[in-house]
Amino acid sequence: MFDSLKKKLGGIPKSDSEKKLTKSELEAKVIESLVESDTSFETAEEVWKRMQPALEGKSKKLAPGDYTGILRNAISGIFEVQKGVMDITAVDKKPYVILFLGINGTGKTTTIAKVAKLLKDHGKRVVIAASDTFRAGAIEQISIWGEKLGITVIKHQHGSDPSAVAYDAISHAVARKLDYVLIDTAGRMQTNKNLIEEMKKIRRVSKPDHTIAVIDAIAGQDAINQARTFMQEVSFDSIIVTKLDTDAKGGSMITMAAEIKKPILYVCTGQEPDDIMPFSSEWFLDRILPK
Repeated sequence: MFDSLKKKLGGIPKSDSEKKLTKSELEAKVIESLVESDTSFETAEEVWKRMQPALEGKSKKLAPGDYTGILRNAISGIFEVQKGVMDITAVDKKPYVILFLGINGTGKTTTIAKVAKLLKDHGKRVVIAASDTFRAGAIEQISIWGEKLGITVIKHQHGSDPSAVAYDAISHAVARKLDYVLIDTAGRMQTNKNLIEEMKKIRRVSKPDHTIAVIDAIAGQDAINQARTFMQEVSFDSIIVTKLDTDAKGGSMITMAAEIKKPILYVCTGQEPDDIMPFSSEWFLDRILPK
């Protein structure tokens, strides 16, 4: 996990053997390592900028012990957005409505199933709205997950009004005093204006308490573009990052914190229902720059 980023950042002090680095050499290596691991150039520059105060007064030639901790602290500062991140398993409102956004292929539907199981494991009663009526396969997929997990899925026919599905799921939850409604949505908002408008309508109808963007960790810079599109068109409150069990470089997560400025709520580390965990910046830093 994050092997590329860990190797590049870990290779900074090793790349010139025991040779100390000048500040200009260190700057080049820090920015290059981050950019090659899917961090945007702007965010990489921001990390270097955050290192400056702690590097002042240091000698012209820097040994690894002079700057590795400073680099870690600089990246940690980028994740300030994580402070005070909410716990969606402990909310007062009932039913609590969560709307999920995500481009096709990000693992959105599977992520909804993981969140549903997580909530169920916390003793919560959940219903899922199969509001991705654009794809018959999406309705089938979430229905199969519902059967496996013992969670009701409200669904209509392929091509029906997604907002009506969401409305029916919320009504179902209210009538039965359920705790959560999880709403799946269509995943082609970036390229289809009609689907963007459909997403806005679902949001108006369902009035979600929390909206989550599901972002693919291996998408690199495109993951940031996806997040920006959702922010501009629909808006969201937090992020779940998927596919960390694959060849995810990790740098895009730093960019998300720096540029999107929304907290990462959970990360998904596999395909099984339990392969989801709360995100922690310390957990992330321990994997790319161990203390």
